[in-house]
Amino acid sequence: MELTEPQVWTLIAVFAAIMIGAITLLLRQNDRIITSVRNENAARFDSLEARFDGLREGIDARFEGSAARFDGFREAVDARFDGLNGILEVKFDAMDARFDAMDTKFTERLGSIDRRLEDLDKEVANLATRFWKSS
Repeated sequence: MELTEPQVWTLIAVFAAIMIGAITLLLRQNDRIITSVRNENAARFDSLEARFDGLREGIDARFEGSAARFDGFREAVDARFDGLNGILEVKFDAMDARFDAMDTKFTERLGSIDRRLEDLDKEVANLATRFWKSS
């Protein structure tokens, strides 16, 4: 058989049409499969995103609750420190007053001792003068 016969060209055309049809059918089927897999994955990702959004809202609520509890705790600690500060100020003021009173007493006693020593010094000077002059 030669390539000049019409039956050969008809067979070549039929074979080419079958091949083109098969390739078209395979391409369309692959496109449908890819589209369905894409849609299925998108649906799965959407459901996962919805679940994560719910988890995120729950976690945010728990963090807000923890933050509120921490703020309450901080306020309680601040109040206790403020109370302690007031108590310490009163005690320090009382200690300052006691130290001032002790300082005043100490100064008075030192002044008294100083006067006595001056009197004693005068008496010793008088005695020394009398003792060395009389000799």
